[in-house]
Amino acid sequence: MRPIILTVDDSKGLRLFIEKALGAFDCDVHEATNGYNAFFAIERARPDLILLDVSMPVMAGVETLTRLKAAPELTAIPVIMLTSPADHAVMAQLTALGASGTLMKPFKEAALMEKIRGVLDLKPAKPAKPA
Repeated sequence: MRPIILTVDDSKGLRLFIEKALGAFDCDVHEATNGYNAFFAIERARPDLILLDVSMPVMAGVETLTRLKAAPELTAIPVIMLTSPADHAVMAQLTALGASGTLMKPFKEAALMEKIRGVLDLKPAKPAKPA
């Protein structure tokens, strides 16, 4: 079964960047624009990994992470927090809440893939069969 990665970020550009970076791998990428919408996405398809922005409208990353880790059926899902230099004050809290790691924005594709591979075994996408 293909792993499912959920990207939760209010930046469409960042969600597209992540989707493109993961395009070479055998996985499904889902997205949500904030923490509130993330829970609907989780209901539709239980992800194997969540990439979660700290700063978002409606429901920010810290609250989303808190709710994820408080739900027994969701607590085992690894969460990599996408942070900015302005999020320095919450870094210790993210670790205490159970984040699997953090990735400082802006980041390069190689740094993203290194973090993801630290928690999820991704396989290269299979080439399309000739017709």
